[in-house]
Amino acid sequence: MTHNIAILGASGYTGAELIRLIAGHSTMKIKALGGNSKAGQNIAQVFAHLRHLDLPDLVKMEQIDFSGIDLCFCALPHKTSQEVISKLPQDLKIVDLSADFRLRDPEAYAAWYGNPHSATEMQSEAVYGLTEFYRDQIKSARLVAGTGCNAATGQFALRPLIEKGLIDLDEIILDLKCAVSGAGRALKENLLHAELSEGYHAYAIGGTHRHLGEFDQEFSAIAGRPVKVQFTPHLVPANRGILATCYVKGEAQVLHKELQNTYASEPFIEVLPFGEAPSTRHIRGSNFCHVGVVGDRVEGRAIVIAALDNLTKGSSGQALQNANLMLGIDESEGLMMAPLFP
Repeated sequence: MTHNIAILGASGYTGAELIRLIAGHSTMKIKALGGNSKAGQNIAQVFAHLRHLDLPDLVKMEQIDFSGIDLCFCALPHKTSQEVISKLPQDLKIVDLSADFRLRDPEAYAAWYGNPHSATEMQSEAVYGLTEFYRDQIKSARLVAGTGCNAATGQFALRPLIEKGLIDLDEIILDLKCAVSGAGRALKENLLHAELSEGYHAYAIGGTHRHLGEFDQEFSAIAGRPVKVQFTPHLVPANRGILATCYVKGEAQVLHKELQNTYASEPFIEVLPFGEAPSTRHIRGSNFCHVGVVGDRVEGRAIVIAALDNLTKGSSGQALQNANLMLGIDESEGLMMAPLFP
């Protein structure tokens, strides 16, 4: 069986990553590419590295005929995504890569994103797209909301430990390094090579990063009480990758064993031997997430580290993993490529 796919926002980084992944998928065929700013151009004009693929030209979204489309990926900016998705056919399966449907509470969305949600009835319908923890709900969902890449990395490191009560919920420090592609493809002065290279810096300091809304929502739900982590992201001069270093109070060996047990049957989560720390260079271009636990010099403290590719496991790879489940396809189809090294 062939599943016909549309990608909206195909001219951005996550759109390009979706095309790259689906090109190796055995049952998906891209039938439509939406990209208003690049409408009328072919894929070689937009992404030269994809010129070998036989793909439709990019068109304006209103030109797409969805009658023969089985699933649509929406790789659009937040706010735009909710406006577009609310107008799509009611029987169309949708995987949204934006932030618009991640938060279940409309008030929380308005607080973190600065504008009221315009499709609250769909917001309540959406299933949170952290595949390993929402697999059953995703299988029967019509709309899946992909996680934030930072939020996914931190959750893979900490979620099982919070759920089992193995760490002090009031003493969680999450230090995160993110590559520049996480900021998108639009031209921004602070992302110019001369502005970014040869250094890195913290941003959204003091609890202002929007992905904290996801941490608050998910960690508090599984703990059964409010959980507010201390979170500082840093922008590093690399193209891909996220490294989350989590400082927690808990017995390191116990934490490592719990993570091993939780992820033992997961195809994309690799728990490293105790004391080994992950690196972004070992997951680049793949849908894998590496998790490690190291004991601190102070007894009763531990460092939990997770690494993933923000464009793949943190976004487009996760989206394809969810789409596979929604369409009744093997979850790992099109996603078992090895990381790029060196």
